[in-house]
Amino acid sequence: MNKKKLLKRILDGNRDVRFSEFISLIEAFGFRISRVTGSHHIFVRDGVRELLNLQNVGGRVKPYQIQQWLKLVERYNLTLENDE
Repeated sequence: MNKKKLLKRILDGNRDVRFSEFISLIEAFGFRISRVTGSHHIFVRDGVRELLNLQNVGGRVKPYQIQQWLKLVERYNLTLENDE
């Protein structure tokens, strides 16, 4: 899915998001995988002090983790870097 469309869906309140699509979206915001421990995928981004911890549950992202990411985007004024 197009990253801008996925972002719009999320901002419109849809929290039923595929894990793989969400990973593509957060990577477009500059996050990169730091490590994987069990089901926990830990992402980092330069200039962001907090870690982003995501879990793949049945191919979906947990809704509260999407909300945590949105708070990071707002707190650090992050923008979409690319949309290929």
